[in-house]
Amino acid sequence: MYFFLCNLAVLDIFYVSTILPKLLAITITGDKKISFTGCMTQLGCFIWCSTQELFLLAAMACDRYIAICIPLRYSQIMNKGLFIPITTFSGLFCAIYSLLHAVFISQCLFTFYKEINHFYCDVKTLVRLIVSDTRTMEVVIFVDDACVGFFPLLCILMSYIFIISTILKIHSSTTRLKVFSTCSSHLTVVLLSYGISLQVYAMPQSKLSLEKYKNISIFYVAIVPMLNPLVYSLRNKDVLKAIKKLIRVI
Repeated sequence: MYFFLCNLAVLDIFYVSTILPKLLAITITGDKKISFTGCMTQLGCFIWCSTQELFLLAAMACDRYIAICIPLRYSQIMNKGLFIPITTFSGLFCAIYSLLHAVFISQCLFTFYKEINHFYCDVKTLVRLIVSDTRTMEVVIFVDDACVGFFPLLCILMSYIFIISTILKIHSSTTRLKVFSTCSSHLTVVLLSYGISLQVYAMPQSKLSLEKYKNISIFYVAIVPMLNPLVYSLRNKDVLKAIKKLIRVI
């Protein structure tokens, strides 16, 4: 579990570093220009981070399933011989997936000046620069995202179905609550990630105003990656004590 947590923490740092430095530079200097190469790089890195996070969350769900449903075999199954291939394969798959997206968009867009009505190079916003009628492209993007996001979501759902089934078989309510609390942090992160991403990418642009789309996007690219470490830290007793002391001082 801690191996995947470390990977998620590093990924969140890279996630925020993909968008925020340029956004801060624009805010401070007022220079809103971004090069074509820089835009495509930002797009590719963002897609890689967002898809890799889904696969990491799926791997963490499977980890929780094994720890709760078959605890006696946990150390035998979950070891470095499994951790490293999972993260390497998912990382390579997401890299190829993001590269294909960036190459496709770069081939469709012209290299001369175009105004991007967003605070970062987003797929849906760039699609608007390619075609005037975005409905067909929206459907293509939705189907594409659904296909990639379906497998991690299926793993998460199946894992929690077995986890809940196992928890319900426990007679002691105290033990039941204690077991479920080990999944609470992961479940919170999953709900945050999938809930906001569905709002951003699953909803048609015709039903979502551009300003609202931008506001939701800032949560997806900045707030959620910063909340993830905090959510997992709240299970640490020392962190909770420090927060309680801070609240008392305030």
